[in-house]
Amino acid sequence: MSAIACKPACKAMSFKASKASVPLVRAPVAARMQVWQPNNNKFFETFSFLPPLTDDQIAKQVDYMIANTFTPCLEFANKSQAYVSSENANRLTNGAAASYYDNRYWTMWKLPMFGCRDGMQVLKEIVACSKAFPEAYIRLVAFDAARQVQVMGFLVQRPQNSTDFQPPSGRSI
Repeated sequence: MSAIACKPACKAMSFKASKASVPLVRAPVAARMQVWQPNNNKFFETFSFLPPLTDDQIAKQVDYMIANTFTPCLEFANKSQAYVSSENANRLTNGAAASYYDNRYWTMWKLPMFGCRDGMQVLKEIVACSKAFPEAYIRLVAFDAARQVQVMGFLVQRPQNSTDFQPPSGRSI
């Protein structure tokens, strides 16, 4: 008898094995499970877990922004400022700010592209920002004027010699 006390109604119940066919569900194979590799395995925003986006993939995301009347905006940061560390961020230490996180804002490339209806304008600005800051991280963000929030954000450039991206095969120990 189990250590759990059972009510009298429970004791009177009898359990029989069901003869109905139940599909067999296999547990995941242990080899498919991954252990997170914390070294040089940093992510930014949407899509940063994927390999760097191609120009065509970036163009499709820009088309999506424009089709949804979002306002595109480019931001950039040097390698030393792209990730938060105690040396480059002011931290709130008194616990007064719930949901506060560092590194929310990077330097803006020009102004947000209010009223932009042509994806080529955005792509040209990405190229111009990349030429001006070849060793910077550059991300494209989109704002929804109706909701007044950022609705998209992803990297369009990593520095050429950056070592922070790990392909999926290198993300697990």
